[in-house]
Amino acid sequence: MFEKKKEMLLLVEGMHCEACANRVKKALETKKEIKKVKVDLKTKQVLLSYIGSLEQQEIKNTIEDLGYQVIEMREE
Repeated sequence: MFEKKKEMLLLVEGMHCEACANRVKKALETKKEIKKVKVDLKTKQVLLSYIGSLEQQEIKNTIEDLGYQVIEMREE
């Protein structure tokens, strides 16, 4: 049986360039539940596609440990 993919949208402050976006993307891709990460620098949004469940505080900590600030998180 396949689990349905879910999405979470994050608003992240502090990303200024492609290197910033890549740091966030690579850090989140290390989480086994996360299947896809899309970072949009213009809107400061990070879209996660995942299977199973994600601990929101763990995701927030991962991003904030890189020096960025998570302003908003919501399930899509």
